[in-house]
Amino acid sequence: MPPPRAAARDRVSCRRQDGQGKEHFRSSFVPDPAVTEMDWSGWALFGLLATAVLTVVMISAQMAGWTRLDLPLVLGTFLTPDPDRARVAGFFIHLVAGQVFALGYAAAFALLGAATWWAGALLGLLHVAVALTVILPLLPGVHPRMASTRAGPANRAVLEPPGLLGLNYGIQTPAITIIAHVVYGAVLGMLLRTT
Repeated sequence: MPPPRAAARDRVSCRRQDGQGKEHFRSSFVPDPAVTEMDWSGWALFGLLATAVLTVVMISAQMAGWTRLDLPLVLGTFLTPDPDRARVAGFFIHLVAGQVFALGYAAAFALLGAATWWAGALLGLLHVAVALTVILPLLPGVHPRMASTRAGPANRAVLEPPGLLGLNYGIQTPAITIIAHVVYGAVLGMLLRTT
């Protein structure tokens, strides 16, 4: 009996007949190059580009007074309490983090077999949902210089806790963060290839 029609799309079947005239099928799995190959060179270049675009959106919003979320400062103060040095260190940490996340996007596109701007934007929505609802709320628990809502009076933290969805950094912070990450994903979806 031949394999199911759906499975046949992914297989190369070889038909042969035995001495009694019965047909036998032998199939072997042939990986789809669009599924298994990632755009490594694109990831190396466009991951940096997408991170730069995200950073420009966030910094522009900060300079316009729409949010006080300063990602380089938040990341850099893991290493140093000096704000100026922290911003420099945090900028490079942010670039590395952007590359790591871009690797996830490239892997997702490879699994999907296609990279489009809207698929990237949807991944960006998923990305920012995790960032706003999981990563930011957990940050005060691991950041050495960030206060938390449970910290006592002896706490010497220099950063305000982000609060629910980052709202402590401004009421428009969630919207700005969502826009920045959707743009980040859309840029990767437009530029990355799966073959």
